[in-house]
Amino acid sequence: MFRFFIILLAAAFLAACENIDDISGKPAPIGEFALGHNVVVAPNLVMGPASREASDEDWIASVTKAIGDRFSRYEGEQLYHFGVSLEGYVLAQPGIPILLSPKSALILKLTVWDDAAGVKLNEEPEQITVLENLDGDSVIGSGLTKTADEQMLALSENAAKLIQRWITRQHRQEKWFKQRGDTTPAIAEETPEETSEESVADVEETVEETKAVVEETLETAVDEVATN
Repeated sequence: MFRFFIILLAAAFLAACENIDDISGKPAPIGEFALGHNVVVAPNLVMGPASREASDEDWIASVTKAIGDRFSRYEGEQLYHFGVSLEGYVLAQPGIPILLSPKSALILKLTVWDDAAGVKLNEEPEQITVLENLDGDSVIGSGLTKTADEQMLALSENAAKLIQRWITRQHRQEKWFKQRGDTTPAIAEETPEETSEESVADVEETVEETKAVVEETLETAVDEVATN
């Protein structure tokens, strides 16, 4: 048991070393990417099992800010818009330290829009599952050491980082943000803000199915992290 505890502490230390602030200064370009609209909605946000409660408005504000903080630093010559739908979350409540330390999680779906072309780059939204970092607090369960607002902030920042990793990978593989030559960025006639009602309607059509999938995914994510 003592050896297991030491291993956990070592893992927490290494994670803490990796989780240095990485949004200071100018980032490496992702092609010609620059963020246009940053639209976050939560039309059918599901609260997972054994979770603290948080309002849709608080989640939207938190994720919107985290995405803005990370992506407003990019100064490419072409505009792209994010449409983010928050699907489900768990904000861990206090549990038994080490043995049953609950973990927090967030599930979202991301659509990226090409402003100049006025089209989606990914026809099917990309589902991203976000977990809290392994640090000195979350090793014993963030529900024991952090408020709901602190948990939400950590998940929002991790969500923005995972979005960054995903679009970077898409650019490397699919050349999403390659230079278009003389194309001048301009706000397209159809943007995520103008089509938000349509996006919400699309989500509502499959709300029951989405809720079931999100609840199952949240339970699986929490179980997997709790056993690691």
